[in-house]
Amino acid sequence: MYLERFILPIAEEEQLLAKRAAENGGKNGYIDNPYPCGLFGEKELFEVGFKNITIFYGGNGSGKSTLLNLIAQTLELNRISPFNSGEMFASYVKQCKYTLGTDEEGFPYRVPNGSRIITSDDIFDYMLTVRTNNEEIGENKEVAKKDWSRLKYGDSIKISGMQDYEQLRLQVMARQKSTTRRQFIRKTVGDEVKLNSNGETALQYFEQKLKSNTLYCLDEPENSMSPKMQLELVKMLEEMARYCGCQFIIATHSPFLLALNGARIYDLDARPAEIKDWWELENAKIYFEFFEKHRQLFQK
Repeated sequence: MYLERFILPIAEEEQLLAKRAAENGGKNGYIDNPYPCGLFGEKELFEVGFKNITIFYGGNGSGKSTLLNLIAQTLELNRISPFNSGEMFASYVKQCKYTLGTDEEGFPYRVPNGSRIITSDDIFDYMLTVRTNNEEIGENKEVAKKDWSRLKYGDSIKISGMQDYEQLRLQVMARQKSTTRRQFIRKTVGDEVKLNSNGETALQYFEQKLKSNTLYCLDEPENSMSPKMQLELVKMLEEMARYCGCQFIIATHSPFLLALNGARIYDLDARPAEIKDWWELENAKIYFEFFEKHRQLFQK
């Protein structure tokens, strides 16, 4: 377990705010948005203790994504998508503290290279990029088909300058007996990425990105996934945490991810925030009550 404890600077918030206000105008200085100051103090959440899988649960505005971003920025994890920060965020991060876990000989771990935060925006951007690339490849294929016929059966390319070398190279390829038209198109244009449903594509994204012996922060990874795909993701995360040396810190309100085996769950909707079992959480209870109400429909 790479990360053992994360300590929030609740006691330093007033000092941080006063300093920032002074920077904004001395005695008359003001702060447009104190975020994230004040968010966790009211929840009496001063520090977080971790397990191999730790989950932050709560509704919109509960602070689960904010807490995940604070951890990611403090640990300097790799990230792609930007996040909501504000004028206080950077100074707040500087005051956050953390403790790393230790190995069997008592030496502290380091945050592994390649550790990163993955957000739902990253997954949506991946889907959009793949679709855009596929569209471009589809358009280029039509051009490549025409090029293949012209290069294979047309006049031989004559070299009159450097600009002709690429065309000559393509003509040599097109006229090779071992190169079919399909192979020529694939070599010059590339293959389209197979796209399934959004949920299957999202699961494929995690299969490609998650590596062994790495720390990951996952912000609502279940977005765009059906219940069936979420259960596949649960299986993947459990196996990587148990067998592949991974540590996961997850922000979610999905009952399927909340039921991850052995996860420590922080209920950020509670006052004060507290550790709970997944079946004690409101979302899980709502699902249970709904299906319990319609139990007779499933027993036919």
